[in-house]
Amino acid sequence: MASLPIMKSLLLLGLVASFAGAYEPSPMQDFCVAVPDAQTAVFVNGKVCKNPKLVTADDFYKAARLNTPAGGTKLTSGIISNLIDVDRFPGLNTMGLAFGRIDFELNGLIPLHYHPRGSEVVFVLEGTLYVGFVTSNAQNIGKNTLFAKILNPGDAIIFPVGLIHFLYNVGRTNATAFAAFNSQKPGFVYLANAVFGPDPPISDDVLAKTFHLEKKIVQYLQAQNWTLA
Repeated sequence: MASLPIMKSLLLLGLVASFAGAYEPSPMQDFCVAVPDAQTAVFVNGKVCKNPKLVTADDFYKAARLNTPAGGTKLTSGIISNLIDVDRFPGLNTMGLAFGRIDFELNGLIPLHYHPRGSEVVFVLEGTLYVGFVTSNAQNIGKNTLFAKILNPGDAIIFPVGLIHFLYNVGRTNATAFAAFNSQKPGFVYLANAVFGPDPPISDDVLAKTFHLEKKIVQYLQAQNWTLA
């Protein structure tokens, strides 16, 4: 018969295993601080669900008009982005999906960025794009690796969740691509904006040491307009 300490250990392992199999939804925002007083406010992970008795077919339909660039947001980096996420399409709530269209002008660029809550697949309809993503440090024991490809019409690529990536129009014409995410709210973090343009700003000492730059260069970069739209 197993000793009492061993039996206790086995019981503890069983409890840990049962908790490990419990379901916990993925976060739909950057953070969700617990409110001790439930009467203070109500914040949910995602959107509040509509009463099923009030749901209609229109809740699962969206006239996105992704056959043209119209309706998208033109950014200073030479692209028009038309993202359809849960904010614009309530029927996506809890579905783990978002999608959109990206139109690139000549030399149009989606700068280095990442999506904290979703992986992305991009399909090229027209034009030629140079795209790539960078692995995390742990992937190669302290060394980051760039995986890059030239995409032509009909080609596709996947960007894993949380990894830095970019898309750049290197062709001689405009380009069009479609993207899909496995999150209803994947989030966008543009590296340059997040590093040099937050409010309040990050200490120039921190940035100078991080990027091996002189403080005057960091201060110059912080003074730039980092708004893409």
